[in-house]
Amino acid sequence: MNIVVTVKQVPDTWAEKKLDAADKTVDRVSVDNVMNEMDEYGVEEALKIKEAHGGEVTVVTMGPAKAVETIRKALSMGADKAVHLTDDALHGSDALQTSAALAKVIATLSPDLVITATEASDARGGVMGALLAERLGLPQLTQARKVTVDPGAGTVSIERLADNGYALVEASLPAVVGVVEKINQPRYPSFKGIMAAKKKPLTTLSAGDAGLDAGAVGLAAASSTVVDSQPAPPRQSGTIVKDEGDGGTKIADFLAAQKLI
Repeated sequence: MNIVVTVKQVPDTWAEKKLDAADKTVDRVSVDNVMNEMDEYGVEEALKIKEAHGGEVTVVTMGPAKAVETIRKALSMGADKAVHLTDDALHGSDALQTSAALAKVIATLSPDLVITATEASDARGGVMGALLAERLGLPQLTQARKVTVDPGAGTVSIERLADNGYALVEASLPAVVGVVEKINQPRYPSFKGIMAAKKKPLTTLSAGDAGLDAGAVGLAAASSTVVDSQPAPPRQSGTIVKDEGDGGTKIADFLAAQKLI
């Protein structure tokens, strides 16, 4: 099995999210950055499939130079190799441009299976898997809480998370599968894995290397841009109820006034 997993470096979940004052893109410079948490589940699932059926796991990311930190984590978890698409010309690319760029890279790897997260924690667009499937001309299975691959039959089946349980869905390989966080428990990189990651193949590509037109990517050519933003209003302090023997009554009266009971 030749498995490709897309990963992304995002601002830390607990960091204050803000936009760059100059171009309104997500500020990735003044905050700590980590691998998108949902991508860890994708990497783990790819490794489990590899362990069951053999093959190779390649992680692919698009991002600035320091996104290599995210690549190294995936490699230390057990991925075999990585491709890093990085170029100043890509800064500010929207989802359409990003999917086009990633699809160009992924197509050269001829994967049997592409695994993505449901969404990234920075933009929460949740569209990358669908865009990649469309551009690659592959079927897509989404919201997978369990993945079963049958290389002999050339199929992949999933338990698709639904509101009232799950649905069984199957597609022919190659395919794109989007996983949810309930699918597994990502492993922690071992010291041995961290050291081994430093020696694993890492291919760095520029926009030109990937066959991209520099004028068709980046903020200037983006189909969607942020025009303006406003900070969320400060939270108002709550109502403090002093209990002098009638605290329960006061709370009940307050809830009734808010039409909550």
